[in-house]
Amino acid sequence: MSASEKEPDEYVKAIAESRLSIYEHIEVGDPELWIPSPELEIILDESLRGTSLVGLPLRTRSKVVKTKVCEALGYPVPASFKKTQPRFPGQFFDTYVQKSTNLQVWNEELSPIRRYVIIQVSDDDIITKVKVVTGDTLAVLDTTGTLTQKYQAGLITGEDSTELISAADTTNVLPLLTKENDFSAAEFSPIEAAVASAILPIDEVFNRLKPLVGQTFKDAGHDQERNRGAELHRLICEALGFKSYKDDGQFPDIRNQLIEVKLQTSPTIDLGLVRPDSTAPLDMIQIEGKQLRHCDVRYALFYAKTDGDLVTLTHFYLTTGEAFFTRFTQFQGKVLNKKLQTPLPRNFFGTKAE
Repeated sequence: MSASEKEPDEYVKAIAESRLSIYEHIEVGDPELWIPSPELEIILDESLRGTSLVGLPLRTRSKVVKTKVCEALGYPVPASFKKTQPRFPGQFFDTYVQKSTNLQVWNEELSPIRRYVIIQVSDDDIITKVKVVTGDTLAVLDTTGTLTQKYQAGLITGEDSTELISAADTTNVLPLLTKENDFSAAEFSPIEAAVASAILPIDEVFNRLKPLVGQTFKDAGHDQERNRGAELHRLICEALGFKSYKDDGQFPDIRNQLIEVKLQTSPTIDLGLVRPDSTAPLDMIQIEGKQLRHCDVRYALFYAKTDGDLVTLTHFYLTTGEAFFTRFTQFQGKVLNKKLQTPLPRNFFGTKAE
């Protein structure tokens, strides 16, 4: 189930019927014409996988890929591709053809809400996989320190081991909440888009997650923050009542419940390129005419200690993005302007779903 209950090919059909070009603006969340990132990834992966780029010069290869992308999405192929930023303004994304795992973004800053279509090419020049991520997701992968801006905040633990910082959800989310407590019976996936009358109130989320304080899980190592986070994510999905754990790397982590998960073993909270209280639109289809924003997301922060073998959850904080900085102090972000080089993880093009 999704917010729009539309299949990927329905978006393609709607775009083709609209006769819009790739350069004509579409509002983020438009229920007919905006393609959310999960569906965009499905369409492009199925359409481009297996395409041969053998023997093509770099410039020709780029044009062939962009032509294939237009055809896959239902757009007419332009006589020539303009040098716009991004290259596909209508759906707000750029394409990157990658034979190596070193993603390079030249001459521009990462945009937190822009989509980046990353196309994996094999050693024999065959497209093997397409991933779609936002700039904020790429920021999490960066380890070079060359990001133009990366927001951070400080976490100071209090006397209480659990804190519900926001007593209620944002006014944008309130009309979409469920009054049913038996959420565990619903056959929802954590990574599917949120739908009306199936979003738990923030106080109910708090009640379901606070018993996790005191629980432990195996430490994957000090250099394995993402794997540590995955173990916590798994526990949270179970506590919320989901039948299975899934993670597709999109923001927020648990899209179905508008929850972003943060595991902290230090007091510095890395927030990427987007302030939690940002009113920028989320890459989701409108729900009952409402466009959800970053500030509507609920942030579940768990502070933990590790002895090198086991991670122990010691504190839990839950807040809306809107109220985030009423509890956590923002640090000054870095201001740099350099080429961004992001080493993609080995499993970047592999599935994380289980």
